Amino acid sequence: MAHLHRGRGYVYSIQYHIVWCVKYRHKILYGAVEHKLIDVLNGIAKELGSSILALQANLDHVHLLVDTSPQVYIPNLVKALKGVSARRLFQAFPELKSQLWGGHLWNPSYFVATVGSNVEDKVKEYIMSQKEQS
Repeated sequence: MAHLHRGRGYVYSIQYHIVWCVKYRHKILYGAVEHKLIDVLNGIAKELGSSILALQANLDHVHLLVDTSPQVYIPNLVKALKGVSARRLFQAFPELKSQLWGGHLWNPSYFVATVGSNVEDKVKEYIMSQKEQS
C-alpha cells in the first residue's frame, strides 16, 4: 500500500482529490500566476503537515491530490489552501483584483473525494490530463 504513515499507535494512508474554480471561471491561471500558485499551494500543504502528490492548474480551476493525516479536518485544509493562496497571489499580482469582480479569486465552493490506494494512480493520471491546450 502506497503512502503509509505512522502516528503514535496508528497507521494511515489518506488522500483527497480536491477541485475548485476561479471566481466567474476567469481564465487567469497561466504563466507566472500558475507557477506562483503551484509554489504557494505546495508551501501551504507542507506547513499544514500535508503533501501534494499531484497538482494541475487549468486556466480557470485547480485539481489537487493531497496526502494528509487523520487529524486534518478537510474543510480547514481547503479553506487554508484557497484563502492563503488567494492572499499571496493578490500580493504578487495586484492586477488580478481588477480582473475579478468583487476582488475574490476563488469560487466559494469546491469538490472533494477520498481516494483509495487502488485508484490513486488513476486519479493522478486524470489530474495531470486536465491541462487545457491553449
